[in-house]
Amino acid sequence: MTTTILLLIVGLALLLAGANFLVDAAIAIAQRAKISNFIIGIAVVGIGTSLPELFVSVASAAQGMGDMAVGNVVGSNICNIFLILGVTAIITPFAVTRQNMARDIPFGILVSVLLLLLCSDTLFPRITQNEVGRMDGIVLLLIFAGYMALAVMHSHKEAKSREENEENATSRLAGKPALLTWAIAIVSLVALLYGGNLFLDNTVTLARQWGASDKVISLTIVAVGTSLPELVTCIIAAMKKAPQLALGNVLGSNIFNILGILGVSSLVKPLVLTGINIFDFGVMILASILTFVCAFTFKRRAIDRHEGIIFVAIYIAYITSTIIFS
Repeated sequence: MTTTILLLIVGLALLLAGANFLVDAAIAIAQRAKISNFIIGIAVVGIGTSLPELFVSVASAAQGMGDMAVGNVVGSNICNIFLILGVTAIITPFAVTRQNMARDIPFGILVSVLLLLLCSDTLFPRITQNEVGRMDGIVLLLIFAGYMALAVMHSHKEAKSREENEENATSRLAGKPALLTWAIAIVSLVALLYGGNLFLDNTVTLARQWGASDKVISLTIVAVGTSLPELVTCIIAAMKKAPQLALGNVLGSNIFNILGILGVSSLVKPLVLTGINIFDFGVMILASILTFVCAFTFKRRAIDRHEGIIFVAIYIAYITSTIIFS
């Protein structure tokens, strides 16, 4: 048990150090390239921290486990919004920009609904099985490429906007050579992902030693553990006054999870679904919708502590209901 606890501490240290330097590097890259923190949050942090989900879903698809591949994405997206955005808002409330409201959040809602439709083939006449096929995967990847191209095209304008400048984000790597900054970003991302995996593995081992059941472990520790890189990165980004980086991380992860991860996974092998849970899809869509609604409640165009508490409470209720009714 001593070795397990020691490795757990090492994993946590790697998580914190990796996230800390990754956020510094991301801010420095955004400032040097004169693009918004939100875009860096999507393109570098969001996609980078979603690599574990990519590996899991692709491996599941290759083994013919379509439900696992899609369930991994749905569960991750629910956790990203309700738990990660919720905790981040409780620590540091953050603004939602006009661009987020006009483009990014509605797009997240759209792709969530699109995933539900792609996974519901049996609703249409003469179709007997639910499947995300290779053609679906190509469409998903093309949509993702189009979204990223549009976001990057508008990124310079967003970086100069008053809303972005109000963040006053600072970085210890500001002014450092570009090559060094990118190298630190990559090394930090590797440390973040490895630390998260090490922390998760040893937490599961410790829980088993304390007598927790596999069902409880999988639905609680594993569900939250696989999102630890995003969670720690968002918290540190918020503390460094870069909340748009945190928001970009979450929205970018969710969009990439659906369009990128399932797009690639379905190209490896069509994702045949046998146990679609409409409730889980509904919660995922609800999470995206509530992110938009929060811009108009309490403090306008912001996600504040009240909403953060509500988000976390919803996540706890969701996990509890999943454990009870699974």
